[in-house]
Amino acid sequence: MDKKRLLVSAVVLAILAVLVYLQFRTWKNFDWDLFLSQTHRVNLLHIFHGIALIYGGYILRAIRWKIFLKPVRPKVRSLELVSPTLVGFTGLALLGRPGEFIRPYLIARRTNLPISSQFAVWAVERIFDIGAFTLLFVIVAFFATAPKRLAQYTTFREVGVVLLLIFGGLTIGAIFVSRSGESIARWVEQRFGSFRWGHALAERVREFRSGLDTIHGTSEMVQLIVVSVLMWAMIAIAYKEVTHSYGVEKLDIPQTQVLLLMASSMVGSLIQLPGVGGGSQLATIAMLNHVFDVPPELAASAGIMLWLVTFVAVIPVGLFLAHRERLSLRKLSEESHHTEDDSSSAQLSA
Repeated sequence: MDKKRLLVSAVVLAILAVLVYLQFRTWKNFDWDLFLSQTHRVNLLHIFHGIALIYGGYILRAIRWKIFLKPVRPKVRSLELVSPTLVGFTGLALLGRPGEFIRPYLIARRTNLPISSQFAVWAVERIFDIGAFTLLFVIVAFFATAPKRLAQYTTFREVGVVLLLIFGGLTIGAIFVSRSGESIARWVEQRFGSFRWGHALAERVREFRSGLDTIHGTSEMVQLIVVSVLMWAMIAIAYKEVTHSYGVEKLDIPQTQVLLLMASSMVGSLIQLPGVGGGSQLATIAMLNHVFDVPPELAASAGIMLWLVTFVAVIPVGLFLAHRERLSLRKLSEESHHTEDDSSSAQLSA
């Protein structure tokens, strides 16, 4: 596993190096003094407001997970899930993708539930995230006025259509797995049972189905949708607070256009190095520069500031909570991945 992660990190580093080279080759006259002066002039009140909104989003994530746990742990309080949420996102910020399973792993330990069940909830949670963001994006792309003023408005709408197709495909797949998950898992085992990954895939199907089983009734579904949409709306406002903190006309981006900036950041975050990011900042900077016509120095400053507020700001509190509970992020990451591997191995030998 360590060699595999090292290889992935090397590939990501190579991709980021190429992206950085291509980005700054186009900015041969980049003014670093102007970049620093723009950064120092931000309105800290807006920055702190953005950070507060991001932390509010983490609290909503804890509330949403509590709703998922209601059928099996109805007495668990949302407050009990805030610490694992903050520690989990701190692990993600510092360790990159290897820290992604820390949150479900910690919640499973805290609630005394099978770890595989919380990995399943984590997978279902991703669908609600995509769905909530897609809903907001499509509403502004097709019905809001401000996006129509963009030269790339057609692209804006095309992105909305793509998001709808992705979410629609995920939803159909989830319904199919919910109704026939065991049959699908058995078919995968019969068809690809001679391969190790075939058994692992079948186990993932079963786990995902168990995660879907945590949604009981229309009331819970409505609650999950409302919490998810509210959370992403708060994140969108946080983005606007950061861009407006510079107090310049070029970054006076309307709220409905901010969602396009968020989409670029989300796509860029797929290419991240532990602790330093990379893809998210570059994608955001490119979007600001090429779509919103923000000067390179200002775009670079705003892109990095957005990353710090929306992704890195959780680290101080997360590290404090981890220290208070005597938790090692690296150890938690290793344990969570080993648990996932052990689950697959157990299924293979069964």
